[in-house]
Amino acid sequence: MQKTQPSKRVAVITLGCSKNVVDSEHLMGEIQSTGLQLVREADEADAVVINTCGFIDLAKEESVQAILEGAEMKKQGRIQELIVAGCLSDRYTDDLKREIPEVDHFFGTEAISSIVKTLAPDLKYQLMGERILTTPNHFAYLKISEGCDNPCSFCAIPLMRGGHRSKPIEQVVKEMEGLTKQGVKEFVVVAQDLTYYGKDLYGKRNLADLLRAMSDVDGAEWIRLMYAYPSRFPKDILPVIRERSNICNYMDMPLQHSHDDVLKSMRRGITRRTTGDLLKEIRDEVPDIALRTTFIVGYPNETEERFEDLADFVREHQFERMGVFEYSREDDTFAHILGNPVTQEVKARRRQHLMDIQKEIAERHNEKLIGTVQDIIVDEFVNGEVLGRTQFDAPEVDQEVHVVLDPDHSLQVGDIMKAEITDYEGFEVFAKQASA
Repeated sequence: MQKTQPSKRVAVITLGCSKNVVDSEHLMGEIQSTGLQLVREADEADAVVINTCGFIDLAKEESVQAILEGAEMKKQGRIQELIVAGCLSDRYTDDLKREIPEVDHFFGTEAISSIVKTLAPDLKYQLMGERILTTPNHFAYLKISEGCDNPCSFCAIPLMRGGHRSKPIEQVVKEMEGLTKQGVKEFVVVAQDLTYYGKDLYGKRNLADLLRAMSDVDGAEWIRLMYAYPSRFPKDILPVIRERSNICNYMDMPLQHSHDDVLKSMRRGITRRTTGDLLKEIRDEVPDIALRTTFIVGYPNETEERFEDLADFVREHQFERMGVFEYSREDDTFAHILGNPVTQEVKARRRQHLMDIQKEIAERHNEKLIGTVQDIIVDEFVNGEVLGRTQFDAPEVDQEVHVVLDPDHSLQVGDIMKAEITDYEGFEVFAKQASA
């Protein structure tokens, strides 16, 4: 009797942003649909797929290091096949082929079908695999579009991901319905630019209609918006956020800078004044919204005076959540010709200064929460307490809430509970279970 050959074991390593996480989860679903065996660790695998990031220097370095580690495993005979995909591979294929010949195949972004055919060339299959979540089952990233049409001078995403392409509303809703069956309650909506959604398919920015359709999905308890571009912002989404109870009063809007000269060089299509007017209108329309933003420090034409303008802008607008990146000079971008004149030491100092300002702002926001009862999504149980988040906090990037539980509680991960906020320390909040 002929022995059945064991199926190839495949590990997928994901680096970079939440959009990459979504890509890898779809890839893993298709790999599993072929009958190949998915494993968690490269040490357990016959073949390793590395989904790389090529956005900024630190991300590129992390991706290169992961490829080098995979190449060493192949040289030692610990794996038989090494595949590199994603943004870094898309952008630097020739360089990577020359420098790391141990890699068997290079693919860019959106290459799921090609990767699966390479892993299983003799198998016949259709792309019907169920997306495999790598996040906890109660939340998932939901990508509504690919690519970007914005001309930001510092950004290489359009070079790697191409122009903006929206997913049809029906496709987004169908994916949500499938994910709710897997237990997903919170959808973190991501794209390179959410606010451009629908322009290519429907001839207009159509995020408001998409949000209404998403809000109607049974089982979608929290819907959270990430990466909203400020220029030409579709204000018709604001009443939808305000009126739909399962759309979180939360928005991530990467502003990048405040000074007009820096914004102009960045090609952001907006000014300090119009940004401020937009922020005021958002807060007026959705009074208890939490605004998250990110800024870049050390851009080539950012002088000390222009940086101080940014620091003043942060103090003025009191963002509930904020992140800061140090400028990274990217090949083939419009800003590349400006050089990289701001030293790493100055970039680090400016970043820390902004984060010190933000820590004080966050503490003032947290102080206002004391005594209030908030909905908390249960992310995990740690030492008899809940570790969770309010609707004002996105997973993996924002602050957490520690909740002391009643002894007879029956909560499970993914439940949304009531908790009374009792204290805070920096970016951490403390609470006790409240009656429903």
